[in-house]
Amino acid sequence: MLSHEHNEMLCRVGRGTPMGELMRQYWVPALPSTEFPAPDCPPKRMMLFGENLVMFRDSLGRIGALAEACPHRGASLYFGRNEECGLRCAYHGWKFDIHGNCLDLPSEEGIRKENFQANLKARAYPCREVNHMVWVYLGPRKTPPPLPLFEVLTLPAEHVTRPNIMMEEANWLQNMEGDLDSAHLDWVHRRLAEDSPKPEKGVRGFWNPEAPKPPKLDVVPTEYGVYYSARRRLNNSDDWHRINQFILPFHTMITSGDGKVGLRSFVPLDDTHAMLITQSADPVAPLPQGAGEAFARRFEEIGGYIERTHDPRSYFMTRYNKRNDYGRDLEVQKNTMFCGIPFVVNLQDRAMTELMCNDKGEPIYDRTQEHLTSSDAMIIAVRKQLIDAVTNLRDAGKVPPNVDDVELDKVRAATLRLPIDADWKMASAAARQAVLGKPSAGDLPTIL
Repeated sequence: MLSHEHNEMLCRVGRGTPMGELMRQYWVPALPSTEFPAPDCPPKRMMLFGENLVMFRDSLGRIGALAEACPHRGASLYFGRNEECGLRCAYHGWKFDIHGNCLDLPSEEGIRKENFQANLKARAYPCREVNHMVWVYLGPRKTPPPLPLFEVLTLPAEHVTRPNIMMEEANWLQNMEGDLDSAHLDWVHRRLAEDSPKPEKGVRGFWNPEAPKPPKLDVVPTEYGVYYSARRRLNNSDDWHRINQFILPFHTMITSGDGKVGLRSFVPLDDTHAMLITQSADPVAPLPQGAGEAFARRFEEIGGYIERTHDPRSYFMTRYNKRNDYGRDLEVQKNTMFCGIPFVVNLQDRAMTELMCNDKGEPIYDRTQEHLTSSDAMIIAVRKQLIDAVTNLRDAGKVPPNVDDVELDKVRAATLRLPIDADWKMASAAARQAVLGKPSAGDLPTIL
């Protein structure tokens, strides 16, 4: 279990918190390019790590991210006019470009205006638009670190899906830990029998040929995070290794066994809300027409998203959520699936993690109450890496290696079928590396 102090350290992400400062060292995926369909289109509110932002596409097509509060007297720049390469505050007409420079200060005149304007800046954050997604840097450096070299960022755009995004009403860490927990596949995601059919909604459930035996985990810490194998035996003949990755600060790569590559990012809006942003890519060929857009619309079969409010925490909120038991179908649970919630992306996982609360009722689990076992080896290793990274930054000012050495991000998840008790680390060495033009290792699909 974690101490209360370490739990708070890992979960809180506001400015000045240890984890918040660690996350701000990295580029962060924020919103899809489609949120900004044309130059000078209406700005969008956004929240990252507890900070209220306004994002906009200017007259030249560039994306900007400014602190929402105007530096004059704190009015919301969300209501500003996006025109002529800047955002003009609706309150007094002060205007700022994507770099935070003050372009106009109509409430002053003459030399006073010139001097004031020259020394005034809105808080602005660099943005990069790559492969259908806008990434933001909220860190302290004047010159940001390099953009990560994940394959969803380096492959040609036509190889990469639009992002699929789901808001999660819980702390980012318990959401991400669920993604890295292989043992839960045998329960919350599984079908009741090997020949159980696909339910009307969602994919067919997972099946472990070795059930009810749990997978055997082997965990390897790295400079960039942790990878592990979850081994299941296939009919006493071969071993099925599902090899997944954790990359600092909040990314996972989960094998799908279909030759594709992917990235899943658990991006905190605040301490109790996080977006799961998923992109997939074909490293060999362009995606079939319409496939990239269809990937982004995977929630349509469960009603899509609720109507947005002005609050960014309402963005990408599925209609199936904790207020309606995530659409649980008790007939499906009785006859087909172990859990009657549709197996659509991480909807079932949300039902497990969003109701984990502390004694204040916040969806931030009190990990002092846990009882961990060998099946939690990956969770334990990831927490240790995060604690070490946070402590090194806080106490020694040292950032994790993959902040600047983005070559470390060129890794993959993999699915391998190997002889019983083979050296999976050696056998998977090449499969765990991103190689241009080569499909990811997928000896078996996730759903057998």
